[in-house]
Amino acid sequence: MRFVVLGAGAIGAYVGAALVRGGADVTLIARGPHLRAMQEHGVQVRSPRGDFDVHPPVTEAIEAIGDADVVFLALKAHSLPALAERIGGALGRDTAVVAAQNGIPWWYTHAAGNAPAGVRLESVDPGGRLANAIDVSRVVGCVVYCSTEVVEPGVIRHIEGTRFAIGEPDGTRSERCRQISEAFAAGGLRAPVDADLRTQIWLKLIGNVAFNPASALTGATLAQLGSTAEMVAALRAVLEEGAAVAAALGVELPVSIDRRLEAGFAVGDHKTSMLQDLEAGRQLEVGCLTGAVVELAEQLGVPVPAMRVLDACTKLLDARRVPEHVGAAA
Repeated sequence: MRFVVLGAGAIGAYVGAALVRGGADVTLIARGPHLRAMQEHGVQVRSPRGDFDVHPPVTEAIEAIGDADVVFLALKAHSLPALAERIGGALGRDTAVVAAQNGIPWWYTHAAGNAPAGVRLESVDPGGRLANAIDVSRVVGCVVYCSTEVVEPGVIRHIEGTRFAIGEPDGTRSERCRQISEAFAAGGLRAPVDADLRTQIWLKLIGNVAFNPASALTGATLAQLGSTAEMVAALRAVLEEGAAVAAALGVELPVSIDRRLEAGFAVGDHKTSMLQDLEAGRQLEVGCLTGAVVELAEQLGVPVPAMRVLDACTKLLDARRVPEHVGAAA
């Protein structure tokens, strides 16, 4: 299979490098100093599982996705709507799109059985631009359980995790998922095909809607978030509200709230992706996390008072740094 990684940042470049190591035909799409560094020196992965370097083609042209069998879409969720038409117009006739965004993905409410009829999420797909440009039939869902950082242009630090759960939005087991899973495995990653991907989405999401904003607001690592009883209680309240929204959609989480909290704290002195974005001056991923869950809660009639406070504080934090993010974070 021919893969193109659109958004070859920390996660995207790591996935692309692993696929190349496994023998896949891979092109990376990036921009700025990171693009130039990878063009000149390749992707340098530094990992506790073993360091390695690869030298795939790297470009800034979105049109490169047209020749791909699979596009691994690793852009931030809030970056997608503005690029929706360009991405959709460049896709080949049979190109599959592995959507690896945090939070509630734009395709979630368009897949049968995921949400009641008529539910739409302006927080992740304003005006339905993504749904109109990228048909849900192209989508392979993906839940990322992997922590990486760009430590300098072209150099990726792999911290922990190699699992990328994938699945069809309608729960069927497809040949394309099998082939994608095999390509990931050849590169040393795990991509189990899950017939109930929405459970995986919510299991990760309830942690992210608590840990990510709290870390950005406090500057704390995951381990530090668990260091005071007051913060643990506040995070537990947010997780419980997220689980209530999931339950209203018919999703029963496979682990307890306490276990989900413990798993987050156990990652250690790692900065969440939102805290990394804050420190780098990038827009925060609010809409797909707290924004989407609050919006769903409103439509489903589920009270989420703690999450509303966290959502409001995080949006204001983002807006005060970069005023043009006010609308984008809504």
